Amino acid sequence: MAPTWSPAFDRRDVEIEQDLTVFDGYFKMHRLTLRHRRFAGGEVRITRELFRRGQAVCVLLYDPDADSLVLIEQFRVGALDAPSPWLLELVAGIVEEGESAEDVAGRESLEEAGVAIHDIRPVTRFVPSPGACDEWIELLYARVDSRQADGIHGLPDEGEDIKVHVLPAAEAFALVRTGRICNGPTIIGLQWLELNRARLLDEWRAAQGDV
Repeated sequence: MAPTWSPAFDRRDVEIEQDLTVFDGYFKMHRLTLRHRRFAGGEVRITRELFRRGQAVCVLLYDPDADSLVLIEQFRVGALDAPSPWLLELVAGIVEEGESAEDVAGRESLEEAGVAIHDIRPVTRFVPSPGACDEWIELLYARVDSRQADGIHGLPDEGEDIKVHVLPAAEAFALVRTGRICNGPTIIGLQWLELNRARLLDEWRAAQGDV
């Protein structure tokens, strides 16, 4: 079925009256005063704080030979109120000037998991928290050799302390269902893989001449 929804308004229906930088450190926070059109007619004027984070890339690392995933575990300050602030996640990174999403995926896979990636494909692009943050995440899929994934990685000068895990796909899917994996990009990536795993395995076997 063809999609039937499209937004009633677009960026031209928003006017920013003021954009103030209220914090400029490791991250940036702005206070925006703006006006936008209303569904019932007319306009509304609002003031909102906006966490400016920019563009990011997450990459789902899958080994079709072993039917396993390479995931990483690290401390996350935003999860301090969770049962544990150490989360199991996808490899991810911020897009630097002049980089493509594929560039970031390759760089971060080496830095955070110690693996080279192949057969990079787009999965989806989304905003994880649009009520307060301008971040867009480009979610990619890539094939890896999970036998090369091990150890502790990260950049010491950035305070990174990252542990690599190799999990059977079925176990990773179960961790989503039980809520043990609780961060959005990883949930989205693993659910996408669960839906597309049979197709990806068939494609890989065909490419290897097994079918």
